[in-house]
Amino acid sequence: MLKDITLGQYFPVDSVAHRLDPRTKLILLIMYITAVFIVRDIWLFGVVIAFMLLMTAMSRVPFSYVMKAIKPMRILLPLMFILNLFMIRTGTVLFSWRFITITTGGIKQALFIVLRLVALVTGASLLTLTTTPVSLTEGLEKLLTPLKIIKFPAHELAMMMTIALRFIPTLLEEADKIMKAQLARGADLESGNIFKKTKAMVPILIPLFVNSFRRAEELALAMESRCYHGGEGRTKLKVLKFRMRDLWAILIMSALIALIIVLQSTLSIDGVIASFVLGLLGIDR
Repeated sequence: MLKDITLGQYFPVDSVAHRLDPRTKLILLIMYITAVFIVRDIWLFGVVIAFMLLMTAMSRVPFSYVMKAIKPMRILLPLMFILNLFMIRTGTVLFSWRFITITTGGIKQALFIVLRLVALVTGASLLTLTTTPVSLTEGLEKLLTPLKIIKFPAHELAMMMTIALRFIPTLLEEADKIMKAQLARGADLESGNIFKKTKAMVPILIPLFVNSFRRAEELALAMESRCYHGGEGRTKLKVLKFRMRDLWAILIMSALIALIIVLQSTLSIDGVIASFVLGLLGIDR
């Protein structure tokens, strides 16, 4: 499971997505999240998914590698689907037995939540897979530079993000080593109910936290020995520059948001699909 977490990992390959300015990628991610949240019809998620597939193809990152980001959510997604399926009771009743009631509104909301979570996770994962932590930090710092007028610590925030993204793969690797060491000593991490499995994780979490604090102290000493005093007066080895491909990427993302807004305002296909499903089931609206 630890190897399936792709957040913070970088996939080195030469592609159009990798060559984009990190500021452009951050802007695209914000616009993509906006597009995901403004979608109100489930069927319009097809446009969002098509855009995600296009970006994956342009990044040259294997699709299976991007889908790894969903594997850690294999318990959360079915749970969210079931909760919304049985808790939401709006729309036409399709099935009812004792306290269990399934409605068209519940099915719609359950699918809606699952698709939204999948879209958000894959989008964020694709950002880190195509951008190095250093570049991502520089882009974030540049975007937050105007906030320095109100004394916002843009450089400090960017540095914290760099350290966090840099050490996510390291901590996952250490956790994997600790798990293998505990298994070699005869620890049982798989059998039992959820409470026993949680209790079995204690011998893994304690040394992992100890190693994390040790690494944090070593990093602080290393930064202090190199006379690090924040971003005041610091220069960059590589200066970020917007290029024509960055403008085209933002324009395409803007066109996607405009397309979603137009389709939602002009089309109402939810009612058509619902009528078709209910007709197949022999239920009158």
